[in-house]
Amino acid sequence: MTTTPDDDKQLREILENAKTIAVVGIKSNEAEDAYRVPLYMQQHGARIIPINPKLDTILGEKAYATLRDVEEPIDLVNLFRAPENLPEHVREILDLDPLPRAVWMQLGIYHGQAAAELRAAGIEVVQDRCIMVDHRRLLGAAA
Repeated sequence: MTTTPDDDKQLREILENAKTIAVVGIKSNEAEDAYRVPLYMQQHGARIIPINPKLDTILGEKAYATLRDVEEPIDLVNLFRAPENLPEHVREILDLDPLPRAVWMQLGIYHGQAAAELRAAGIEVVQDRCIMVDHRRLLGAAA
């Protein structure tokens, strides 16, 4: 796909196929979106792979320092990181084998060059959207 998936059909397809989600920048503070959003996705059937070098475990899952440390396939990478950190994460994502199907940059996160590099590798990219909000809206999941 060469354009940002901004229509509901494309977003729904990405969400329906995201069974294993690596969450880069997950936090342990229950009041933060970087905790609440992955918890929601876990409660709605996704396997969460936490990526945060400051954590050992979270949401009942082993946390990894980087994406490169994960040894299993990832369907979707969910980024909770500031745009200036995205180039390094893009390099990590492109080193994964197999590549994830999609990368989802949370609300407020946009990086044109990073998105272009990911798309050039055949990865779908969603920018500046909350995965939880779109999941609730498109798949009808209750809060």
